[in-house]
Amino acid sequence: MPPSPSYSPDSASDAAIVRVRGLVTRINGRVLHENLDLEARRGEILGVVGGSGAGKSVLLRTIVGLMRPASGSIEIFGENVRAIDEDRLRGVEARWGVLFQDGALFSSLTVAENIGVPLREQLDLEPRLIAEIAQIKLSLVGLAAETAARYPSELSGGMRKRAALARALALDPELLFLDEPTAGLDPIAAGAFDALIRDLRNGLGLSVFMVTHDLDSLAAICDRIAVLVDKRLIIGTISELLQNPHPWIQAYFRGPRGRAALGKAASNANG
Repeated sequence: MPPSPSYSPDSASDAAIVRVRGLVTRINGRVLHENLDLEARRGEILGVVGGSGAGKSVLLRTIVGLMRPASGSIEIFGENVRAIDEDRLRGVEARWGVLFQDGALFSSLTVAENIGVPLREQLDLEPRLIAEIAQIKLSLVGLAAETAARYPSELSGGMRKRAALARALALDPELLFLDEPTAGLDPIAAGAFDALIRDLRNGLGLSVFMVTHDLDSLAAICDRIAVLVDKRLIIGTISELLQNPHPWIQAYFRGPRGRAALGKAASNANG
């Protein structure tokens, strides 16, 4: 699958926006990642896949600092986020946005108030300006202006995902972390969300780190894919991974669902 037009592997190859070296993580004594290395390139959409329990979401949460690894280094924007002081870390965190699998919207806040949370935490802005920014972000993710006054419980699953994405975009980040962004969505809504992510990357110059199990998403919008197997990552394009003999990779991409997703992506690209 060729990369999207706005992404050039030649120009991005030496511009790692996320660099992980020798990562070891354990949960309840079980090793999930062992000497794991990773480079996510500036401007690309990198998909992360793996079997159930392999530690995909744990990897994302570890990179953004919600979980502490046993050892290893994590650099984001060239900063070792495990070693810098709190003020510098706060500045780095303001440059990324995170969309969790369930959206993680605050149920007691309206959509506009949810979008305003990172703005209030990071910036000294008047309430009127925060409300205006919330409206801009809602428009950016394809939600109507009146959505601002609604509560998460009043939204459909697809709308909640978009509202949570609007919050992740509140501070105009350079990097987006997405944890299973299409989980729970029907195929039409999932396809529309994939297209939104691709358009945002192309339009805003974002870099995207996306944990997913959705083969259609991988085939449709990812420039490279990181496969979590044997506690480490094997990274490449779909074409490169199809040549990898690892049994899990072959079963995943060459199984019936994998063939269908790749065929669909190829048909859309040619049509």
